[in-house]
Amino acid sequence: MTTSLKGIRVLEMAQIMAGPTCGLLLADLGAEVIKIEKTPAGDDTRNFLPPEINGEAAAFMMMNRNKKGIALNLKDKDGIKIFKEMVKNSDVVLENFRKGTLEKLGIGYDVMSKINPKIILCEISGYGRTGPYADKGGFDLVAQGMSGLMSITGESKDKPPMKVGAPITDITAGLLASSGILAALIHREKTGEGQKVDTSLFEAGIVHTYWQSAIAGATGQSPGPLGSAHPLTAPYQAFKTKDKWITVGASNQNTWLMLLKAINRQDLQENEMFSSNLSRKKNISQLVDILNTELLKKTSDEWLKIFDNNGLPCGPINSITEMFEDPQTIHREMIIEVDNKKAGKSKAIGMPIKFSKSKTEKSKGAPNLGEHTREIMLSFGYKHEEIEDFYNRKVIL
Repeated sequence: MTTSLKGIRVLEMAQIMAGPTCGLLLADLGAEVIKIEKTPAGDDTRNFLPPEINGEAAAFMMMNRNKKGIALNLKDKDGIKIFKEMVKNSDVVLENFRKGTLEKLGIGYDVMSKINPKIILCEISGYGRTGPYADKGGFDLVAQGMSGLMSITGESKDKPPMKVGAPITDITAGLLASSGILAALIHREKTGEGQKVDTSLFEAGIVHTYWQSAIAGATGQSPGPLGSAHPLTAPYQAFKTKDKWITVGASNQNTWLMLLKAINRQDLQENEMFSSNLSRKKNISQLVDILNTELLKKTSDEWLKIFDNNGLPCGPINSITEMFEDPQTIHREMIIEVDNKKAGKSKAIGMPIKFSKSKTEKSKGAPNLGEHTREIMLSFGYKHEEIEDFYNRKVIL
């Protein structure tokens, strides 16, 4: 067994979250991901403190495991020469700068593709490299607002707008970028051609509105926030029990009947107000009132056991630490422990894709700033005396 991307080298010129998410997934798939950090401070996430573990930012370590690290001054002409040398023997360059940054440095795609015609440049930006917003910088919060996500998140239209708790456009943009890179690698395998891959936080937000966009496209009206409820089916939301909250997914007629059996309310089966999904959506307030009354009679653990025994989709609402301890999380190795030279052991999120044939890369801790600089320079053919000169002149750290 071997890793799927063994032999693929990625230069990650990205920081904070969207680009590093992409690099993290490619590294887990077996690519050699070389994280090129700016000097002297490195990736901005190194300053996302607290929390820290022995002085190292937990946020940085979470996003950058399984990568090698080099600190390179791209404002120095020799730093640019080193980068160009790296491009010669790499497959992918991943970046999330503002539009035109690489061109100003003299290392835009036109330059890279002359150095290496097979190079794939993946650009992650706020809004994409074309269009009226191409020059604007992007942040997850802003992208969530502009993509429509904040208009459908929260309890109701009467409450203040609310973002999704996770930086979902950052993370999704990274996942979209990794898909684009994999497609570009397959294209290159067939044609020998490199190319540019372009995605954005804005588009990453839009793709999360499939159901709501279906409603808006069909009716001309924008749906609003529904709390934990579903815009197209019911009952499908969180409910309060005697002690906590749980989720119940009675999203079709079969699971609806399972729910009625589980709560011993088969009489509702004959009630025209709730006889179909259409009628349940029309009378959602009355339906929720009835279900709330029933579910408050038992604890969460009691209901979850009953629902599981009846085959009804349901689950607890875990805190993050409770998710860490969930037996399914543990079995699927979704929370792992990695070693970092300075911080020691730290928790990380594991590889979310499993394969029956290919293996994934064994996890290593995130690099300290410039930790692999000498090793990387040697692998690209530089001599020890050249490397020392670059160190002394602060071209590298």
